[in-house]
Amino acid sequence: MNQPDMNALMQQAQAMQAQLQEAQKEIVASIVTGEAGNGLVTLEMAGSGDVKSLTIDPKIVDPEDIETLQDLVLGAFTDANNKLQQLAQEKMGPLSQGMSGMGF
Repeated sequence: MNQPDMNALMQQAQAMQAQLQEAQKEIVASIVTGEAGNGLVTLEMAGSGDVKSLTIDPKIVDPEDIETLQDLVLGAFTDANNKLQQLAQEKMGPLSQGMSGMGF
Protein backbone atom coordinates (compact mmCIF):
# COMPACT_ATOMS: atom_id res chain seq x y z
CA MET A 1 0.00 0.00 0.00
CA ASN A 2 1.24 3.45 -0.87
CA GLN A 3 1.46 5.91 1.97
CA PRO A 4 0.25 9.39 1.01
CA ASP A 5 3.07 11.88 0.62
CA MET A 6 2.69 14.06 3.72
CA ASN A 7 4.68 16.91 2.17
CA ALA A 8 2.40 16.95 -0.87
CA LEU A 9 -0.68 16.90 1.38
CA MET A 10 0.69 19.77 3.48
CA GLN A 11 1.48 21.83 0.37
CA GLN A 12 -2.02 21.16 -0.95
CA ALA A 13 -3.55 22.18 2.39
CA GLN A 14 -1.45 25.36 2.52
CA ALA A 15 -2.45 26.27 -1.04
CA MET A 16 -6.13 25.77 -0.21
CA GLN A 17 -5.73 27.82 2.98
CA ALA A 18 -4.23 30.66 0.90
CA GLN A 19 -7.15 30.43 -1.56
CA LEU A 20 -9.66 30.56 1.31
CA GLN A 21 -7.96 33.62 2.78
CA GLU A 22 -7.97 35.32 -0.63
CA ALA A 23 -11.68 34.53 -1.09
CA GLN A 24 -12.42 35.96 2.35
CA LYS A 25 -10.54 39.17 1.45
CA GLU A 26 -12.57 39.45 -1.78
CA ILE A 27 -15.82 39.01 0.14
CA VAL A 28 -14.92 41.65 2.75
CA ALA A 29 -13.89 44.08 -0.02
CA SER A 30 -17.19 43.55 -1.89
CA ILE A 31 -20.29 45.70 -1.61
CA VAL A 32 -23.76 44.33 -2.33
CA THR A 33 -26.96 46.33 -2.80
CA GLY A 34 -30.24 45.22 -1.29
CA GLU A 35 -33.52 46.63 -2.59
CA ALA A 36 -37.13 46.71 -1.54
CA GLY A 37 -40.26 48.29 -3.00
CA ASN A 38 -38.86 48.20 -6.55
CA GLY A 39 -35.88 50.32 -5.55
CA LEU A 40 -37.74 52.77 -3.30
CA VAL A 41 -35.37 51.67 -0.53
CA THR A 42 -31.81 50.61 -1.28
CA LEU A 43 -29.13 49.57 1.17
CA GLU A 44 -25.45 49.03 0.42
CA MET A 45 -23.66 46.51 2.61
CA ALA A 46 -19.97 45.66 2.70
CA GLY A 47 -18.82 42.06 2.80
CA SER A 48 -17.90 42.62 6.44
CA GLY A 49 -21.61 43.18 7.20
CA ASP A 50 -21.23 46.94 7.67
CA VAL A 51 -24.05 49.02 6.20
CA LYS A 52 -22.45 51.62 3.92
CA SER A 53 -25.50 53.56 2.79
CA LEU A 54 -29.28 53.64 2.99
CA THR A 55 -31.37 55.48 0.41
CA ILE A 56 -35.08 56.10 0.85
CA ASP A 57 -37.16 57.61 -1.94
CA PRO A 58 -39.06 60.58 -0.45
CA LYS A 59 -42.36 59.47 -2.02
CA ILE A 60 -42.46 56.43 0.28
CA VAL A 61 -42.11 58.58 3.41
CA ASP A 62 -45.59 58.89 4.91
CA PRO A 63 -45.86 60.02 8.53
CA GLU A 64 -49.22 58.20 8.69
CA ASP A 65 -47.65 54.90 7.57
CA ILE A 66 -44.28 54.37 9.24
CA GLU A 67 -44.79 50.58 9.27
CA THR A 68 -44.50 50.30 5.49
CA LEU A 69 -41.23 52.25 5.54
CA GLN A 70 -39.89 50.06 8.34
CA ASP A 71 -40.85 46.93 6.40
CA LEU A 72 -39.09 48.24 3.28
CA VAL A 73 -35.90 49.06 5.20
CA LEU A 74 -35.93 45.58 6.74
CA GLY A 75 -36.61 44.09 3.31
CA ALA A 76 -33.66 45.93 1.78
CA PHE A 77 -31.43 44.77 4.64
CA THR A 78 -32.58 41.17 4.22
CA ASP A 79 -32.03 41.36 0.46
CA ALA A 80 -28.48 42.71 0.93
CA ASN A 81 -27.75 40.03 3.53
CA ASN A 82 -29.01 37.28 1.20
CA LYS A 83 -26.83 38.62 -1.63
CA LEU A 84 -23.84 38.64 0.72
CA GLN A 85 -24.49 34.99 1.62
CA GLN A 86 -24.76 34.10 -2.08
CA LEU A 87 -21.45 35.89 -2.73
CA ALA A 88 -19.79 34.00 0.11
CA GLN A 89 -21.16 30.71 -1.24
CA GLU A 90 -19.85 31.50 -4.74
CA LYS A 91 -16.38 32.40 -3.43
CA MET A 92 -16.03 29.85 -0.64
CA GLY A 93 -18.24 26.96 -1.78
CA PRO A 94 -15.84 25.37 -4.29
CA LEU A 95 -12.92 25.77 -1.87
CA SER A 96 -14.70 24.19 1.08
CA GLN A 97 -15.76 21.27 -1.13
CA GLY A 98 -12.12 20.85 -2.13
CA MET A 99 -11.07 20.81 1.52
CA SER A 100 -13.56 18.08 2.41
CA GLY A 101 -12.44 16.11 -0.64
CA MET A 102 -8.95 16.06 0.85
CA GLY A 103 -10.24 14.57 4.06
CA PHE A 104 -10.11 17.79 6.08
